[in-house]
Amino acid sequence: MDLKGKKILLGVSGGIAAYKSCELLRLLQKKGAEVRVCMTEAATQFVAPLTFASLSKCPVYLKNGAAEARPFQHIDFPRWADLYLVVPATANVIGKFAFGIADDPVSLCFMSCDCERFIAPAMNVAMYNSPAVKRNLEMLRGFEKTHVLESPAGFLACGEVGQGRLLEPAQIVECLEAAEEIAPKCHCENSQSSKQSKTNLPEDLIEKNGRRVLITAGRTEEAIDPVRYISNCSSGKTAVALSAVFLANGYDVEVVAGPMEAQFPGGVKVTKVRSACQMHDAVLERQPDVDVLVHCAAVADYRPANPADSKIKDSRSQLTIELVPNPNILRDCSAARREGRVTRKQVIVGFALETDHFKEHAAEKFEKSGADALLLNAPVAADSGFGHDNVRYALIEHGKPIPELNMGSKVSLAESIVNFCSAQFSQDANLQSAK
Repeated sequence: MDLKGKKILLGVSGGIAAYKSCELLRLLQKKGAEVRVCMTEAATQFVAPLTFASLSKCPVYLKNGAAEARPFQHIDFPRWADLYLVVPATANVIGKFAFGIADDPVSLCFMSCDCERFIAPAMNVAMYNSPAVKRNLEMLRGFEKTHVLESPAGFLACGEVGQGRLLEPAQIVECLEAAEEIAPKCHCENSQSSKQSKTNLPEDLIEKNGRRVLITAGRTEEAIDPVRYISNCSSGKTAVALSAVFLANGYDVEVVAGPMEAQFPGGVKVTKVRSACQMHDAVLERQPDVDVLVHCAAVADYRPANPADSKIKDSRSQLTIELVPNPNILRDCSAARREGRVTRKQVIVGFALETDHFKEHAAEKFEKSGADALLLNAPVAADSGFGHDNVRYALIEHGKPIPELNMGSKVSLAESIVNFCSAQFSQDANLQSAK
C-alpha cells in the first residue's frame, strides 16, 4: 500500500507503549500520510494530547472534548479516514472492540468507521496469553476490514520477557505498506457504494445456549406538545453492556429501546419506541417468546393527560399540566407470568434507581414488582451513573439480605445479572435431573 496521500486515523489507548505512537505518527507523515489522533482517557496519562495535536497539526479527539472540538467527532473522524490504526491496543480496548462497547473516542471510532482497521496489541505476557484476550483477538480477526498485527516476544516494560510487546513503529509502517492497496474513500455524503463494516460477533466463536433475552433500554419521552416532553436521564450505556455480556454468554438478544446515545453491538435486534405506553405494548407482545426479561430502561412514571396538538405558545404565564400514571411494565410482565400467560421458564430482573434511603426504597419496590431479582442502582457518586462507565449498584435476590452497594463498571454490573440468570436455569436443570 502506498501511504502517500492516505488519511490515517491513529487511535491511542492507555499503555506504556503509547509513547511509541508519537514516533509512528512522524514516520507516517514522512511517507506522505495525513494523520489525526483520538485517545482514551488512560492514554492521556502516558502522553499529553498537546504532543499529538502539535505533531498532527489537528486537535485530538478526547473523551472530555476540547474547546475547538466539534460535537460529532466520533462520526467525523472515522468518515474522514482511509484507514484506522490503533496503536497501542490494550486488552481493555480489544475487549470493547470485540463486544461492541463504545464508550471512549478510540472504541467509538472503531464502532463507526467503515474503512480498513489495523490493531497492534501491546500488554503484559500474562494478559496477552489469557483466554479472554485470545478469544477477543480471534473474534476481531473474523471482522470485515479488520487486521490484527502480530505482537512479538521480547523484553516488556515490566521487566518480564514474553509475547505482548508492541511492534516497533517502523515495523508497523512496513506492515501497512505490505498490505493490499486501499482505494481512497469517496468522501461524498450518503455514498451508496460504501460497505458497512460488520461488527457482529462471529457465530462460530460463541456457543449459543438456545435462550433469548429481552432488554428494555434508554429512556421514554412523554409528549407535552409536538416539541416538548417529560423524560428521565439515561444514556443507554448499561443496556449496551448487558447486551454485550448476554451475547458473549450465548443468548440471542433483543432490545426495546427508547431514545438513547449509546450504540448496541452487532447481533442485537433493536425495536425503537418513544413513549412508555409504546414500550409497554412492545414488551408485553414479545414476552411469551423470551427466557429472560431485564427491565433496564428509565421509564417515565407519568405522562401528560392531554398533550397539545400544536406547540404551546410562550405567554410567560403559569402553566398547569395534568399528569396521569404510565403503566408499570415490570409489574405487568410479572403478572402475565404469574397468571400463566407465559408458558416457559422465565427469569425477570428489574431495576431500581434510588438517590436516598437506597435499601428501604429498593426493598419496597422489589416486593411489589414480582421480579426474581432487582438491580439497585444509585447514580449519585462523583464520576458515576448517567453517561459514565461506573456506577454504584447491588443485586437483590429473594431470601438473601440486601448487600452493600459497591462501585463497579457497568460491564461488571451486567455480568452479575447474566450470572444470576444463568444460575436460575442451571438450578432448574439440576432439579429436573434429580427427579
